Amino acid sequence: MVGDGVLVGLVAGFIITTYRMCLSRAEALLRGLITQISGNPVPIVGWFVALFAMAVVIARLMQFENDTRGSGIPQIDAEVMGRLDMSWARVIVVKFTEGVICTLGGLSLGREGPSVQLGGMAGKGVSRLLGKERGEEHLLVTCGAAAGMSAAFHAPLSGVLFALEEIHREFNAPLVISAMASAAMADFVTSQLLGMQPVLRFWLVGELPHIDYLYVLLMGLVCGLLGALHNLGMFAIQDHLFGRLRKHMGDAVLLAAFFGAGVMAFVAPQLLCGGDAILEVLEEGDQIAFLAVLGLLVGKYLFTAVCFGTGAPGGTLLPLVIMGSLVGTLFGIAAMRLTGLPAAYLNNFTILGVAGLFAASVRAPVTAVVLCFELTGSLDVLLASTAVSLLAYVTANLLKIEPFYEHLLAGLLERNPATDVPAPELEGGKVLHTHVVGVGSLAEGKAIESIPWPPNTLVVTIDRAGQHIIPRGSTHLQALDELLVIMDADLEADTQLLLFGICGGRAHHSKQGHEEGTEPAS
Repeated sequence: MVGDGVLVGLVAGFIITTYRMCLSRAEALLRGLITQISGNPVPIVGWFVALFAMAVVIARLMQFENDTRGSGIPQIDAEVMGRLDMSWARVIVVKFTEGVICTLGGLSLGREGPSVQLGGMAGKGVSRLLGKERGEEHLLVTCGAAAGMSAAFHAPLSGVLFALEEIHREFNAPLVISAMASAAMADFVTSQLLGMQPVLRFWLVGELPHIDYLYVLLMGLVCGLLGALHNLGMFAIQDHLFGRLRKHMGDAVLLAAFFGAGVMAFVAPQLLCGGDAILEVLEEGDQIAFLAVLGLLVGKYLFTAVCFGTGAPGGTLLPLVIMGSLVGTLFGIAAMRLTGLPAAYLNNFTILGVAGLFAASVRAPVTAVVLCFELTGSLDVLLASTAVSLLAYVTANLLKIEPFYEHLLAGLLERNPATDVPAPELEGGKVLHTHVVGVGSLAEGKAIESIPWPPNTLVVTIDRAGQHIIPRGSTHLQALDELLVIMDADLEADTQLLLFGICGGRAHHSKQGHEEGTEPAS
């Protein structure tokens, strides 16, 4: 599996590095073109005609390959769950093309969602070429997703953690080792072709003094609130505004994104594309005006919400990172002017904003902390970013607003009820899955014979701290036991949901049992 992971990382790294290079060329071409035609009415009209043509092409491509709509991360989630069976070669070609066109048009979308999907499909392609079985294929798709995140952000550890926290949601040795091998190889390929510079080039004077950690705690609360509001607004614009428009207009809603990009190109060009131009503005440090940062934050959020809400193929993680840096900068400037915080620590808060908003929106706090370290190449914000991520995560959860990608995944599965993938025939129509007994789960402390297992399900082995146990009816399960479960292939999806309810930890049962008023495994 390590060898397979390395191979996936090599293929995915090459694809995504090429993708990033094409996006950079497209953005440079866009900015050069806007500079040349600015102030000339005839070329400007011609540019809007070109934007209309781009919208038409994107609509046709999305109709040709429906699984390339939006970010791409929910599609990979569904693929790993067994709810989608995407055409890996077609998705790679179409998603790559769509990303370049959207960047050329100036849409405020990120490269990381498409990179995760491209990487996942590279993993699926390698799996198919090697003739792997379904379980190994899902693992290699996860490895490809880790490689995609790694290559997109030049952040291999973040890629691994994101794939585990957000996509596979399962920790086991083969998966972790394979994902690490894949992410490391992808990062090596990217570094060789694009260099080793961190994505966020902010100079830090050192770690924030502990006496100033009251600011850190307040920052965590602010980021938690703003992260929840970010999700709430995104969901409203995507589901309600453009969801209703799409019923009447179809993919013609893409015109809102492309024509909006045309207007922004001449009114606020810093808001175009992922947001690299905003980072250049923030490098001015404390010289930038508070209202200017606030205007960039509001403008970036609204423009990103419109672009993403139309269903255009692109991600939101890079815009989210940019918005997080703007939130942190706003907080730092306010603290400087109201309480006398030294200006030297402004960049620290810029980075903390990234960690806090990421943790609150995506609900992946561990990934948020490691991402800040890898994006900056500095450990000076490690402790503070941990505190901010934890507080932001808890605050957003208490507000009971869904995590960003979980909401998108739920919408994808609801819109595609017929996309369940029939399981291949393995050992007479059986498939194998592993489940970990969570702390506080229905299974913890109970004998196997007393647990209401789904029909036609059998626990084959138990791995308890490295010790393999042959299960009997009287065997009592303990927290963190890893169960190897065999089930009917044609009932896999329903059986998996029931097993998640049985083995899921306390947080899972609190959500399922108290919010829905039912026991998940009943």
